[in-house]
Amino acid sequence: MLIYVIRHGQTDWNAERRLQGQKDIPMNATGLEQARQNGVALAEILGDTVDEFDFVASPLQRTRATMEIMRTAMGLPPLAYRTDPRLVEISFGDWEGSTIKELKATQRERVAERNASKWDFIPPGDDAESYEILSWRTGSWLNSVDRPTVCVTHGGVIRTLFQTIADLPKSSAAEGAIPQDRIIRIETTERTIAWL
Repeated sequence: MLIYVIRHGQTDWNAERRLQGQKDIPMNATGLEQARQNGVALAEILGDTVDEFDFVASPLQRTRATMEIMRTAMGLPPLAYRTDPRLVEISFGDWEGSTIKELKATQRERVAERNASKWDFIPPGDDAESYEILSWRTGSWLNSVDRPTVCVTHGGVIRTLFQTIADLPKSSAAEGAIPQDRIIRIETTERTIAWL
């Protein structure tokens, strides 16, 4: 199955390297322009096959706004898409809103624990998740995809998709940049991922 995945545009918290998680932070001016440019690029990629695609986003405002700006740039009705809660970002629990640098000052041992095993680490907080836990719900979403799809989601979700589809080592999947101005082409049958 063919899936085009786009990370939401930049927020101020992204720029400040704050753990954003499920906090509903809006995009900044850079993010709005990234969303528009991704829409222009996606229109070119999909061409006249656009009607074959399902459009789905995480329900957080930064992903919904990205989808709506992209669809507008593609000449499509901005609200003609659906949301799926399984695509919401990983929860960083009590750490949301903090930078790793700030956390090192007060929770050095926990930050070291995270650095040693980022994929399996669960931050403090009742609703906190590890990437492994996140992968269970993103895997459920992936198994439900039954037609070509355009998906707007979050960096953590994309990491779990990479690990699931390309069978990346978990340590590699948990690291590395997930750009907000690029489109990812995933072919689930062939288990291939390409940055466009």
